[in-house]
Amino acid sequence: MLLKDNIPVKYVVGKIKGELLLVAAYAVLIAAFHHYFPTLRISIPIAVPSILATIISLLLAFRSNQAYDRWWEARGIWGAIVNDSRSLTRQLITFLDSGNEEAEHFKNRFVKRQIAWCYALSQSLRGQNAYVRSAELLVDEEVKFTRRYSNMPNSLMKLHGLDTRLAYKNGWLTDYQQVEVDRTLTRLCDAMGKCERIKNTVFPSTYSLYIHFCLYLFIMLLPFGLIEYFGLFEVPLIIAIAAAFLLVEKMAIHLQDPFENKPSDTPTTAISQTIERDLKQMLNDSNLEAVSLPNKTVRDEAKVFYIL
Repeated sequence: MLLKDNIPVKYVVGKIKGELLLVAAYAVLIAAFHHYFPTLRISIPIAVPSILATIISLLLAFRSNQAYDRWWEARGIWGAIVNDSRSLTRQLITFLDSGNEEAEHFKNRFVKRQIAWCYALSQSLRGQNAYVRSAELLVDEEVKFTRRYSNMPNSLMKLHGLDTRLAYKNGWLTDYQQVEVDRTLTRLCDAMGKCERIKNTVFPSTYSLYIHFCLYLFIMLLPFGLIEYFGLFEVPLIIAIAAAFLLVEKMAIHLQDPFENKPSDTPTTAISQTIERDLKQMLNDSNLEAVSLPNKTVRDEAKVFYIL
């Protein structure tokens, strides 16, 4: 995935290298045919490929918008996962009694499992091993439990639910607190389902087929419309025009699948690392004490927290 760095030109051109070679060979062939056989020269009005170009532009614009909507929805879902993961950790820290050693151990295990869930969801959406980076955050019993399921993130969510019930039965959570934690888990489960929907919903193949047909027809007709005006100089011009249309199409294809481990993907690994950093800091700093602010401009009842 790519965050702030620019996409290398080599990577961009490499995506359409094969198509550009075919276009260049076709343009050179048409130019050579017109040069060596002037009596058989074929020419068509430039308006014909122009009409096709207009149609293709509309189709590509629609596809690009739909692809970006899918990408942005995926990014929005992972933004919600960040917020709900922080909310879940905050709830556990504030709801559970920090003086109870057993409850403290329960809280640590729960938060680490949530971090593992984020990594597992990220890896599974990309078709990779869901246990990479997540297994080290789990205890052996949890790893054995998850191996019984084909969907590891869902199994971790079930463990969250079972532990929530355990905390309620042990009296660590009140009725209201148990409901609030369960609501947060439900939102996380909803986010997981939305990601899986985007991953498993294929963009209509017939739409891609129509675009390819119009695009290839446009490229085939373009040399006959430009040969009268540019002669041999039509070859680089055709390559440049074809590259523009092909790149827009490739961009849409990459954006429509935001979980394929490509530079244009939703940065789920980086987001999971951010979640891990924040949750571990919240967990380590959960033992706090309130003291009065020394600043006289602040009201006496204001408090500040520092790490013991």
